Amino acid sequence: MFIDSAKIHVKSGDGGRGCGSFYHDKYRRYGVPDGGDGGKGADIIIRADSKLCTLLDYRYKRDFRGKHGAHGSSNNRKGRDAEAIIIPVPLGTVVQDASTGFILRDMCRDAEELVVAPGGAGGRGNRGNREPAEGAAGFVRDLILDLKVIAAAGIVGFPNAGKSTLISAISNARPAIAAYPFTTKFPILGVVRAQNKNFIVADIPGLIEGASTGRGLGDKFLRHIERTRILIHVIDMAGFEGRDPLTDYRSINKELKNYGADLTKKTQVIAANKMDLDGAKANLVRFRKTIKKKIYPISALNKEGLEELVDAVAKYL
Repeated sequence: MFIDSAKIHVKSGDGGRGCGSFYHDKYRRYGVPDGGDGGKGADIIIRADSKLCTLLDYRYKRDFRGKHGAHGSSNNRKGRDAEAIIIPVPLGTVVQDASTGFILRDMCRDAEELVVAPGGAGGRGNRGNREPAEGAAGFVRDLILDLKVIAAAGIVGFPNAGKSTLISAISNARPAIAAYPFTTKFPILGVVRAQNKNFIVADIPGLIEGASTGRGLGDKFLRHIERTRILIHVIDMAGFEGRDPLTDYRSINKELKNYGADLTKKTQVIAANKMDLDGAKANLVRFRKTIKKKIYPISALNKEGLEELVDAVAKYL
């Protein structure tokens, strides 16, 4: 299951208590203070992991609490520091403070770490004639984890335009494919192996009119193409169920513009799909008269025209 948002609660460990102790032997009239410091509480650390692709784990486990540092002891022995708690997240996860809305970090590099809740410092012991002290309390906060997939190219288009068929034909992805809209309910990633460059492509669930305002969960889908460098705009050139390819093209671009995030500034590669069906060639002629851009006629189902399309994307990248 693909989960791209989660809210978690974290609390780092408290620092250990400093020790108040005095060393006595038969040669000393007064005891010598020898209390050790307390250990540091456990940090809570978020770490980016390239092997993960979903925040599913944090739908069920949402509370993370670090252990406390060990107390100091006599003979100047310092308490043991508590081991940090690591929270792994997929690359592309945005970490946000839930109470302020402040973005703490965009986790884009593998093994990148962020200390979201530092452990409390250990209390000082009484060695050196100091007053022994309690350890500092741990840090408490709520966090929002927001995943935006990282892909070089994003496939966009209306439902049932053939996006899932396309990604399965050009990459190692194997999404569910059926002859009805909204088969894809979350982004699908695949690796495309081109002649000169391999790249990651994301199949974005079908968009509809009003997607930029949240209709059909469109705003949640659109955010996944914010990081892409290129958009592969798939158009059903055969006009499934009486749809007009030109109207579909303009509608999708309108939603991209309304969403913002400079999506309309991204390079678009237009893929005229379903060229194997009746009416597609006539619609393509009409489409080209209005849209003066390079258009790649393809049949994702029959795997026709895909090599030229992939080479064009690889060239842009």
